[in-house]
Amino acid sequence: MENKENKTENVIAVKGISKKFVIPHEKISTLKGAFVGFFKKKDYEVFNALSDVSFEVKRGEFFGIIGRNGSGKSTLLKILAGIYTTNSGSVEISGRISPFLELGIGFNPELSGRDNIYLNATVLGLTKKQIDEKFDSIVAFSELERFIDQKLKNYSSGMQVRLAFSVAIHANREILLMDEVLAVGDSNFQSKCLSEFMKYKDQGKTVILVSHDISTIQRYCDRAMLLRNGKIEKIGSPEEVGNEYIYQNMSDEERRIFKEEKKNLELTENEKLKGRNKDSEERKNKVAEITGVKFLDKDGKEKNVFETGELINVEIISEFRTDIKNPIFGIIIRNDVKNDVFALNTIHKRIKTA
Repeated sequence: MENKENKTENVIAVKGISKKFVIPHEKISTLKGAFVGFFKKKDYEVFNALSDVSFEVKRGEFFGIIGRNGSGKSTLLKILAGIYTTNSGSVEISGRISPFLELGIGFNPELSGRDNIYLNATVLGLTKKQIDEKFDSIVAFSELERFIDQKLKNYSSGMQVRLAFSVAIHANREILLMDEVLAVGDSNFQSKCLSEFMKYKDQGKTVILVSHDISTIQRYCDRAMLLRNGKIEKIGSPEEVGNEYIYQNMSDEERRIFKEEKKNLELTENEKLKGRNKDSEERKNKVAEITGVKFLDKDGKEKNVFETGELINVEIISEFRTDIKNPIFGIIIRNDVKNDVFALNTIHKRIKTA
């Protein structure tokens, strides 16, 4: 017989699972519409949320799952939690699961925080006696003592997260499923969550964490998995998986910029002519003008997205309408909040431009 305390044992074994959703193109909201629609040909599409996904998680492992929106992360967690069934494949789980999947699941907004603790904990399998014993600890961890008898609908999203997370970690399950738990809440609460994760890990329990925060995945997880369009792109060390995720996002951004530039170049000749005629008088008064800027990699290939540490060559295309001796060219790079992070010009670099 296998030793259940063996940390090399698989507690989750997912083998070739696929999940499809049927998405109707026509929304029916009335009884008449439903009756008429019964005789019409249905217009819908099939969305493959997950396709042939296989992986294993060891006992006591902190396993991270990352991917862009729509990659299948939340669908996968709901399958592990038993909320969704698969269209094909199998899922084997050894141990009880405490899921924290989405804000509001298992809660009733018309009930008080107190009643929702009993409701949610009961759903997770705790008896009333067990809930009574853990109640004070649940409330203390959530830091909601003053608001525990208010209706949940009056709670902020952060307060609801505190309450749901506190119930989940007190359910005393061997496997904890977390979906973007750190996306809501202040930094102090996030720190408490991570400390609790580490306690789970020290106790030999298993944590599955879905997050868009790559630094959290890389700092706390033993292994990570990258999902893209419902398929596994990479499983391995959090560092490697996180870097691959960043690279994919950069490549997607590169393609988006390329398509946008291509679209801009596909203006009609008439539109271009209008623009030139409109600007002609203004351009006559300029003695010099920058007509284009290109960013090139070390091989001279034009790019718009670069990795950290990658060499960037900047090509400035200019037009002079009079003789200018030693023109000065400068570059300023600003971050997303318009702060200067880098500046350079031809004088400082002692580059001759004559």
